[in-house]
Amino acid sequence: MQAGLMGVSHWARRVALGLVAIGILAEAGLASGLQRVRAAEGTDPTTAIQQASAAYVKAFNTSDYVALADQWTERATLVEGSLDLEGRAAIIASLRSWRERHPAAVMEIEVTGVEMLAEPLARVSGVVKFTPQPGGRQVRSRFTSLRVREGDTWRLAESVVVPEHSTALDDLAWMLGTWTAETARGKDGSRTTIETIYEQPLGPYCIVGRTRIRPANGDPIEALEVIHADRGTGLVRCWVFDSTGAFGEGVVESAGTPLRKRFVGAPADRAGGRVARWTQLLTPAGDNRCTMQTLERSIDDVAVGDGELLHFRKVR
Repeated sequence: MQAGLMGVSHWARRVALGLVAIGILAEAGLASGLQRVRAAEGTDPTTAIQQASAAYVKAFNTSDYVALADQWTERATLVEGSLDLEGRAAIIASLRSWRERHPAAVMEIEVTGVEMLAEPLARVSGVVKFTPQPGGRQVRSRFTSLRVREGDTWRLAESVVVPEHSTALDDLAWMLGTWTAETARGKDGSRTTIETIYEQPLGPYCIVGRTRIRPANGDPIEALEVIHADRGTGLVRCWVFDSTGAFGEGVVESAGTPLRKRFVGAPADRAGGRVARWTQLLTPAGDNRCTMQTLERSIDDVAVGDGELLHFRKVR
């Protein structure tokens, strides 16, 4: 939930954006896991890569992580929006995390282009499609990958995934509605209450959040947050403004949970200083609940301490 800068603060969720790392891994899909596609003499590389992609889909949909790991080179990289993973181990860990949170998800890969750059290297482009649950809305992402032939196996060395603009914020849809929280009681027994309402008044391309913080003493603080996905890169950006004069802009980072939003901006007028930085951690707790905490807070690179752990409940 958003709030006064450096105070109770705002929050939001990624995505994993969408799809999450899994999307990236998945779409990158190429080599054939344990079911290796042989690049034997006389085999057309384009055909081999198409077959490898199909084998990747099968491995993902059956949660065969050994086969999925065999799809990637040891130092492979995966980029999806603000998510930037390096190394096979990190990629598979992210893939497993996403898969465990979406056990019924089904993936499809459509390879639309294969360009041979050199004898062992190919640039592959296409579309990866995820259906998170039966009957659910399909999420589509564009991908461009570099695949290298190691021995008889085509493996993924690099993959960049960009979610379709109209579905880039789908993983944040759970935020929509009204959320409330209270701070711990002060020495005088009083509490500060927070209410945040998230809506999509402009359609699927943007989420707008409005927060009101009511301290036991003093004037309430109003805050406005805008979340939007970059059409070209899939990066989910966020801007927040509040009635104390504070401002921040940031990006949503996620490789599972908790979700992180890293901000830089200006502190409230009364706080002094010129540059504020902070990180928000959002952790879903189930049953329309979540926790939020603001960490790594600083003004002009001087630490000001972490914020209180807040427990939010969705009331409508």
